[in-house]
Amino acid sequence: MLINIHCAKCIGIDAVPVEIEVDLATGIGIHLVGLADTAIKESLLRTITALQSMGFRIPGRKIVINLAPADMHKKGSGYDVPIALGIIAVSRQRDMTSLGDYMIMGELGLDGSVREIPGALPIVELALRRGLKGCILPLNSAMEAIEFGDIDIYGVETLEEVMRIVEGCACDDLLVANRVPKPNCNRKSHSESRTSNEFDYMDFSEIIGQEAAKRGLEIAAAGGHHAILIGSPGSGKSSLAKAMVNILPDLSLEEAVQTSKVYSVAGKGNPGGGLIKERPFRAPHYSVSMAALLGGGSDTIIPGEVSLASGGVLFLDEFCEAPKRTLEALRAPMEDRRVTISRLKSKVEFPAEFMLVAATNPCPCGYYGEGDRCTCTPARRIAYLSKLSGPIMDRLDLQLFLRPIDTKKLVNRPRAESSRVVAARVSAARDIQKTRFAGEGIFCNAAMNNRMIEKYCPLSSDCKALLERIIDRMCLSARACSRIIKIARTIADLAGAPDILPEHLSEAAGYRFLDKQNIFE
Repeated sequence: MLINIHCAKCIGIDAVPVEIEVDLATGIGIHLVGLADTAIKESLLRTITALQSMGFRIPGRKIVINLAPADMHKKGSGYDVPIALGIIAVSRQRDMTSLGDYMIMGELGLDGSVREIPGALPIVELALRRGLKGCILPLNSAMEAIEFGDIDIYGVETLEEVMRIVEGCACDDLLVANRVPKPNCNRKSHSESRTSNEFDYMDFSEIIGQEAAKRGLEIAAAGGHHAILIGSPGSGKSSLAKAMVNILPDLSLEEAVQTSKVYSVAGKGNPGGGLIKERPFRAPHYSVSMAALLGGGSDTIIPGEVSLASGGVLFLDEFCEAPKRTLEALRAPMEDRRVTISRLKSKVEFPAEFMLVAATNPCPCGYYGEGDRCTCTPARRIAYLSKLSGPIMDRLDLQLFLRPIDTKKLVNRPRAESSRVVAARVSAARDIQKTRFAGEGIFCNAAMNNRMIEKYCPLSSDCKALLERIIDRMCLSARACSRIIKIARTIADLAGAPDILPEHLSEAAGYRFLDKQNIFE
């Protein structure tokens, strides 16, 4: 009697089908085949012990367990539950007539408890695509998919509950749709994504001065553009970056699914249940390793910071102090908005729809622009920012220089425009882009390719003449030119203008001051 059980394996943020076949043959012993890793092989002892503790017997015959397809490596502990079910079914100790109707995954404890696994969302998505009746997952994992798709999702805590479902018993109480979700934790759900309450309470109105930088970050938020903040210590770089998350609109459904899948495969899904609906904010230390930044792993490849920030903000403070190799590794994800990690026997792709906000001092001493406080020569200033290569600078759409805050403003502390007011304008601009790019597979102006720029950013003769002068004067590359047009398109969206006007181009070019020669002399 051959038993087939539907399972899955996550590759990137997508799941591929895996079939577990269990059969009895002449002989003794349990034989696991199908390129299983050490964790799966070790699970056999765990599974047998759990079954015995629950009163099940292990057949005194050869048990062959095949993980198909046989040419694909399988990793992790999520195959414990289906293997246990296969042994029970093939030995006819329980009549599990509906076993083939469900996608089943879960780690098994020695007492028969079912423990959470990563990648619940991609697994549910795969079950939906394959037309299965439902999906059976550990409770904490299943809660991630409470808002996902038109499919029955069961959240279980014990192997006995799994067997109730596959035996065809009434198990409406195990459906996650009927479970009371935990209090919504979306803002804190991203684990390390928001590392401090400081991110939650920072408001633009609390930041004194720096109106030009606020305007630049508003444009960056509205169009999903990368930005760099350059200023002396205490000028407000970190505060502005942290406040930026409060002017971003909530994720669209498509963006929420993508971001939630990234966190799901990383084992950092929303503990409150449901999709992640707020944009993540990631702020790794500048000494972050390349593997931690881009993703990787010696065994299972997991997403890095650029993917965990997908749909939100990646804040890198002390940008010029980061290892050059790490900075250069950002070039491809910033441009392609995805990251590909290749290994000898595997290749994994993760989304990287992040918005980079970098911050750095203008010079080694940090005080350029504050009168006589700076002790650096022009050559040292230029050399300091020259740590950022031309290709990196090309990809930083908005280059914002923060001037020292006026003394009167520091003393009087006038209240500026609140984040809520700015967020309303950003949201309106994003709505325009959502309508514009419907069916294009992108979410914001910054993601436009050359074809889309030609289609959605037509320039009048006056704009073309102005752009020519800007290119000649600033010696811009083709990439920098394209990015100025994208920024101008965002500025036009914020203004509610259907077309790009010369004043939009002029403002956009003003944010490329690092492209000018001898800026620190």
